[in-house]
Amino acid sequence: MTTEEIQRLVSEAEEAGKRAVAPYSGFKVGAALMTRGGMIFTASNVENPSLMLTACAERIALLNAVSSGQTDIAAMAVVSEKGGPCFPCGSCRQALYEFAPDAAIYLKAKDGIKKFTLEELLPYPFQKG
Repeated sequence: MTTEEIQRLVSEAEEAGKRAVAPYSGFKVGAALMTRGGMIFTASNVENPSLMLTACAERIALLNAVSSGQTDIAAMAVVSEKGGPCFPCGSCRQALYEFAPDAAIYLKAKDGIKKFTLEELLPYPFQKG
């Protein structure tokens, strides 16, 4: 991905994070996913008082893409208003692995944007077969 594409992806994630619903944790997260064809799908986290029903921004963005027929995923950016890198939870990592095992994951932090592979974030995924 080009520097401009990465910046655009992070910017879209930041905008999505502004729409987060986080009245319980106060931890707002935005995610933006880019397909290899350049389409971007965004989402924010949506909390519920029953924390098991809370939906992460990363999974919502992924499900938006997949339910729109887009499964050729190139990258995802994840941001939080707290300023540090916001690593996807284990459930999101596993869900991303199902559709995008080679995707680049960009996390914005105060000192810049850090790039990770999904393999770095999820070294031992559950796999078919």
